[in-house]
Amino acid sequence: MARALSRGRRSAGDEALIRSLYNEHGRSLLAYATRLTGDRAAAEDVVQETLIRAWRNPDVLVNGKGSVRGWLLTVTRNIVTDRARARDARPKEVAESPAHTAVERDHADAVVDSVVVLEALATLSDDHRDVLIEVYFHGRSVSEAAKVLGVPPGTVKSRSHYALRALRTAFRSDKTALREVMG
Repeated sequence: MARALSRGRRSAGDEALIRSLYNEHGRSLLAYATRLTGDRAAAEDVVQETLIRAWRNPDVLVNGKGSVRGWLLTVTRNIVTDRARARDARPKEVAESPAHTAVERDHADAVVDSVVVLEALATLSDDHRDVLIEVYFHGRSVSEAAKVLGVPPGTVKSRSHYALRALRTAFRSDKTALREVMG
């Protein structure tokens, strides 16, 4: 019981000490913290944290070693430094916006497109599919594709024309079917 009573007296004394510290040094601490942080609200938080540390260590303030204001300003500077280091330790968060695109593009659309194209190619005749593969996938000219396929260049042109027309029709029907499914 004596211990609880002494704690009550001590906390009342500590509270009075902190009040007097705030009255005497609060403005200069706030001005210093504002200068260091550049933000009044953050500076108020720093001053509050400084006074909490003073409340936790009252013996440092009354031991007669050094200046009380010097100790408080040093604690303030250390708190600001610790907060800056903690903030810099994490990577900066960037809001997702059109100005900030993803570092790596999502390849899902390309995968879907290739699956759709392969399915559409499977619906073509072998002759039409072979012409498109030679001309578009292998990048051959009409005459080169004609040599590889063993057909005249005019045949390559007409087969590619009809193959592309069939693909357009297949893609349109896929879009129509997709719209019907999606409602």
